[in-house]
Amino acid sequence: MAPHLATAGGLLLLFSFSSAQIQVRNLTSCTPNDGFGKYCPTACGVADYLLSELQDVISSDEKRLADLKQLSNQLKQKCSNPCENTDTVQIQPITGADCQDIANKGANTSGIYYVKPAKATEQFLVYCEIDNFGRGFTVIQRRRDGSVDFNKNWIQYKEGFGYLSPDDTTEFWLGNEKIHQLTAGSIIPTVLRIELVDWEGNKRYADYNMFRLGPEVDMYRLTYGYYFGGDAGDAFDGFDFGDDPSDKFYTSHNGMQFSAPDKDNDKYDGNCAQQDGCGWWMNRCHAANLNGKYYQGGRYTEKDAGEYSFDNGIIWVTWHNRWYSLKETTMKLIPLSRITAKQ
Repeated sequence: MAPHLATAGGLLLLFSFSSAQIQVRNLTSCTPNDGFGKYCPTACGVADYLLSELQDVISSDEKRLADLKQLSNQLKQKCSNPCENTDTVQIQPITGADCQDIANKGANTSGIYYVKPAKATEQFLVYCEIDNFGRGFTVIQRRRDGSVDFNKNWIQYKEGFGYLSPDDTTEFWLGNEKIHQLTAGSIIPTVLRIELVDWEGNKRYADYNMFRLGPEVDMYRLTYGYYFGGDAGDAFDGFDFGDDPSDKFYTSHNGMQFSAPDKDNDKYDGNCAQQDGCGWWMNRCHAANLNGKYYQGGRYTEKDAGEYSFDNGIIWVTWHNRWYSLKETTMKLIPLSRITAKQ
């Protein structure tokens, strides 16, 4: 803004710009200002001072502009160069309805593929785990190192979050809508395989046959036919913690709708998902929760759990108790006809 100078029986000077605003208003006396020293300034003295301040502002802005131009040129130079191999993610060329369909077409390498289930309107990316027996697992969840925060809202759990990597080193949730499409359109029953790793390096698994996720209108309800086996135990069937006779019934998961911190669909008076800081198929609340908070080292306490003091770790209580948070988890889908090729 340009300086304004007006007189009305004396001096009235008002100057304003981005970093300074100085006013001299009293015409019968003046108040010394540190900027001018201990004496009252003349009109010219004020003007000289303000011009000096303005020049400092202009010089500072010119430096910022020069820095921005330099950064812009650097970005243009970087963007003009071809992407290096380290900047790209390879997407495998074979596509199919799911990862088993892709394996049936000859794919023998685990990695990122496009799939388009029968119920889907467009294809989407998944990580396919293809083993030496020709089995293609479609991975829907991966916990590795706590690098991804699973405290997300309903939309994020619907669409998916995290990162797919061709070397299978990242954490992600594929997305409830995609999981629904993968399971709803399958003619052959789908098996959900859950793989767990604790902090001592031990591994366990659990299989659930006829696994299906309902549509969003039914809040992505989880259903399965029966526990198909495994050495991790059937935590989805609930657990008797000894707190109440109804523990097992109210911690089972079959038939439960999905809850997120901002969308409470559980059987509890409170909000299990909000208390645990994650989305999951909550009852009142759970005996298994693979989207829980990541605790380094595994063991945690009520004090560690924070405000609500409930068990909010990555838990599977038919293997480790509710105050032990697992190190790694995998949830993946495969047709029933292929699950018995190798355990």
